[in-house]
Amino acid sequence: MTTTTYHEGSRAVQDRVGVRELADHVGRSIGPGIKPVAAAFLERQPFLVLGAADPTTGEVWSSVLADTPGFVRATGPDQIAVRTALAPTDPLRAALATPGTPVGTIALDPRTRRRMRLNGRARPTPEGFAVRAEKVFSNCPKYLQKRDTYEEDPTRTPGRPEVSTRLSPRQRAFIAASDTFFLATVHETGADASHRGGNPGFVRAASPRELTWPDYPGNSMFLTLGNLAADPRAGILFLDWTTGTTLQLTGEAETYFTANGDRTIRFTLTKAIETPSAVPLRWSAPQFSPANPESGR
Repeated sequence: MTTTTYHEGSRAVQDRVGVRELADHVGRSIGPGIKPVAAAFLERQPFLVLGAADPTTGEVWSSVLADTPGFVRATGPDQIAVRTALAPTDPLRAALATPGTPVGTIALDPRTRRRMRLNGRARPTPEGFAVRAEKVFSNCPKYLQKRDTYEEDPTRTPGRPEVSTRLSPRQRAFIAASDTFFLATVHETGADASHRGGNPGFVRAASPRELTWPDYPGNSMFLTLGNLAADPRAGILFLDWTTGTTLQLTGEAETYFTANGDRTIRFTLTKAIETPSAVPLRWSAPQFSPANPESGR
């Protein structure tokens, strides 16, 4: 176990929950190397989720790139190249154009319920960007909904982004019906992008500027909650799997612990960006993970 696997924020949460020893065991799977099986997995994926902080505003965002499988490729034992650029209106475009920007990525395959995370430093390239890996690891399929197939919509034309500082009733209803979202967090040591899933209703828009969701038991590393313990900035990405519309949120998040050991995250919104048909993929209906709590609570 290296001293750089976890920072003080993750250690504080691990100690509070009492899982430091388990976290050390699980953390041995984290390293900078991209194994052949991981490289092959990346090349089969039609989309990649990103998380980073805008170097100008400091806002943390989560974004998604989608293209023909093979657009993400391992180009060495510790580097990936992405041959697609973010849209000019995407809030992370400036971050990926700045050499050395910490970025978290997650490749998720709903067809197999597998996911892989790769965090490192980005640099722009003529075709898109590259990431020098610092942490590479896979996650278990918990809370990941299975979607058997997808199609590409050749007629897709992204709509104009709608920017606001409050969620509309329609956006709040969309969030309440969601079974998946992606969460970007940062720390002075790097950035991270993670997945959150559950039955519809597990994340709630309590008001036009506030979301809450339960933190279900996971791998005990507490990389995301550890980042939030040290830096509350966060970015959230909701994806409409049937239309390709994205809802990106930025703000701050805080973890609340109860006496019985439950954890709830409260996110306060500062800005929202909704982009119709941002992603060309159209996925089949989900089969909910058997790990999801029945009530979505």
